[in-house]
Amino acid sequence: MPRNPPRDTQGQQGFTLVEVMVVLVIVGIATAALGLSIRSDPARRLRDDAQQLALRMQTAQQEARADGRPIAWQADLSGYRYTRGTWAPDAAAPALDMTRLDAFERDATLRPQRWQSGEVRVTPARPVTLDGEWFGEPWQLKLSNGAAEVVLRRTGGGRYVVQ
Repeated sequence: MPRNPPRDTQGQQGFTLVEVMVVLVIVGIATAALGLSIRSDPARRLRDDAQQLALRMQTAQQEARADGRPIAWQADLSGYRYTRGTWAPDAAAPALDMTRLDAFERDATLRPQRWQSGEVRVTPARPVTLDGEWFGEPWQLKLSNGAAEVVLRRTGGGRYVVQ
């Protein structure tokens, strides 16, 4: 009497190569569709730049109040930086040495920054000086990248607002 080979009672184990390939194709199509739908919005990136700048301006203002030295902010098309004078080492009384500037190279927040939205024009194009005063004259900076425009305002009370 011939014997039948033992049957596998557990059924199929794992996936076939065709099933795995179909899943990979579906994931690839979904990823491509998602990547095309999420485009870099220049207006949003400029607004993000302005909000980051507002936070850094606030930090620089607090640093100027705590340290007693004014801090200058200056921008160009590619980015911006903060600088301040260093204390004169041989002065009898505390005095600033404006020939040697501290550019905050080691400061994570105030070190020189690049614009995330590409080239950005800042109007007015002059440096902004932040001092230790709690109240000051209000001012505004207009940032534009060709596709969008955002205004950063400093109120008389020292708040920074992005509009």
